[in-house]
Amino acid sequence: MCLAVPMRLVAIEGVEGRAEVQGVGRGVRLDLVPDATVGDWLIVHAGFAIQVLDEAEAAEVMAMVAVAMEGGAP
Repeated sequence: MCLAVPMRLVAIEGVEGRAEVQGVGRGVRLDLVPDATVGDWLIVHAGFAIQVLDEAEAAEVMAMVAVAMEGGAP
């Protein structure tokens, strides 16, 4: 199963960025979200940012992921 996760964009260099969540960072491609800016929350899947979220949406998705990881239903 593949999972897309919310991450906060902390740096941009061209079409590449650095995103972090809960102390974990990774490089992400920004081709699909060209208007993303540092500080935005992004949905990241397979190394690509695929959507910009507001902070409330990001928190909601992270809460659902946490419940799923614990074996419960969201």
